[in-house]
Amino acid sequence: MDRDSQATRPHVCASPDCGCGLTRRDFLRFSALATAGVAAPLLRAGDAFAQNRRGDDVPVNIGYLPITDASPLLIAHARKLFEAEGLRTEKPRLFRSWAQIVEAFVAGQVNVIHLLSPATLWVRYGTRFPAKVVAWNHMNGSGLTVAPDIRTVADLGGKTVAVPFWYSIHNILLQKLLNANGLTPVTTGRGDPGPKEVKLVVLPPAEMVSALAGKSIAGYIVAEPFNAAAEVNQVGKVLRFSGDVWKDHACCVTFLAERDIAERPEWAQRVTSAIVKAQHWTRSNQLEAAKLLSSSGEGRYTPHPVDTLAKVFSTTDYAGYEASGVVRHKGWQQRRIDFQPYPFPSYTEELVRSLASTRLEGDNGFLKTLDPAFAARDLVDDRFVRVALDQLGGPQAFSLPADLRRRETVEV
Repeated sequence: MDRDSQATRPHVCASPDCGCGLTRRDFLRFSALATAGVAAPLLRAGDAFAQNRRGDDVPVNIGYLPITDASPLLIAHARKLFEAEGLRTEKPRLFRSWAQIVEAFVAGQVNVIHLLSPATLWVRYGTRFPAKVVAWNHMNGSGLTVAPDIRTVADLGGKTVAVPFWYSIHNILLQKLLNANGLTPVTTGRGDPGPKEVKLVVLPPAEMVSALAGKSIAGYIVAEPFNAAAEVNQVGKVLRFSGDVWKDHACCVTFLAERDIAERPEWAQRVTSAIVKAQHWTRSNQLEAAKLLSSSGEGRYTPHPVDTLAKVFSTTDYAGYEASGVVRHKGWQQRRIDFQPYPFPSYTEELVRSLASTRLEGDNGFLKTLDPAFAARDLVDDRFVRVALDQLGGPQAFSLPADLRRRETVEV
């Protein structure tokens, strides 16, 4: 096994009864990054790393999880779109958990990552690491998958459901669904949930299907293709899609360190342009994208078979869920996963408001004073994505409004 594989391989939690769902190593990383005393040395290490790699010839070093959220970064690498922009690339580095990818990013070991949109708020304002969202990676692409005997959200009362990270759109939307059905979410440090409670635990996405099959959880909400994998393997079923609750929401975004944006703006532009072009290509080449990302593809970017990925990318798959009643908002006319890069300010504002009413583990004091409008301006740098859209003919290339404005729609 190579060094990178050893570094990203999950370890068994030292306290299996704690219910945290994180490995011991991940838990320590997650906790440590939330304290300035530990984050500061990592920041200095990252700065030292960056000092030795000046200029626009710095290679693109991608960090990612094996989920479809990473598609634009991986497709850009596979189709040599970074090279077409005049950049050099290194082999993308696969991580198994969000805690690991954040730590590597803060330390400067990777310089282009996809990250859960709520987690970017935690990184910038919770750990005070200077980084910016430069583009969305995709829209929708997540779902609530449950055991075969679960028929409604209300049936989850008294059971355990997994989320991939406290700061995730998944945690936000799951809690909205639970609250709307008269259920109360509870987190770690509790015993068995009551009949009107649902215990939430954090699990790495790669562990969710096996946990559902082993009946240690009654369901999970996560990015694709782990919902499709449960369907293909007949261990679970999709109860709701995330995009059927929050229309065309972002999940993961492209995150760059502020030092790279400030010191290498042309590099940041080229990175963003390649990712936007990858999204544009993927929208019209779903099966080809599934093949590139699959375990049988040349790059072997993910461990997933083509049929599982194709189930996610298919443009016709969504209609079946509408007919069965899984999808309630038929008029929204969405794909199971779709791609567009523009980071709408209205989304970031609603995200901050939603997080403020979501139960979270750890120190989330920064949310109490975080103004939604300020976060939309400060967290996001949309200069590069606007240029990238112009390079493709403007917002209409992604069927976006010319003024790049929209109203958020959240309906449970």
